[in-house]
Amino acid sequence: MGHGHGHTQHNNYNKAFAIGIGLNLIFVGVEVFYGLLANSSALLADAGHNASDVLALVFAWFAIWLATKKPKGRYSYGYKKSTILISVLNALLLFAAVLVIAWDAIGKFKNPEPVAGNQIMIVAAIGVVINTITALMFVKGQKYDLNIKGAFLHMAADAAVSL
Repeated sequence: MGHGHGHTQHNNYNKAFAIGIGLNLIFVGVEVFYGLLANSSALLADAGHNASDVLALVFAWFAIWLATKKPKGRYSYGYKKSTILISVLNALLLFAAVLVIAWDAIGKFKNPEPVAGNQIMIVAAIGVVINTITALMFVKGQKYDLNIKGAFLHMAADAAVSL
């Protein structure tokens, strides 16, 4: 009788990553458009942050794909450890986005300008919906894969912070 390990799960998250990346790319475009229209550096900064979200999703998707590669040559254990390195890269990318947004916010404190508040609130609400939808697509897989967990936490935190 064979011995199975129930702690691994091999669900395919290609569709979730594709939809999440697509939704967030569209939202980056919306934020840039309305950020310029409403003279809102907050929307422009968030567009930059959401562009980093897209990169984070792309990196996580790549890491999961890379982990499926069979061992060969000098990579006798395969590429599974690369998922950890890509998770670290995602964390560094988030940190860089925080620094850029903080720098822009400090500049706005020094030189405040009027903005179109209603447009900003509508775009922010759209962002909460998109981030929530994207997070929900990864909620089950977060228990089994570090990069899926990172994608889930990243998008869930964005949705929560935007509220």
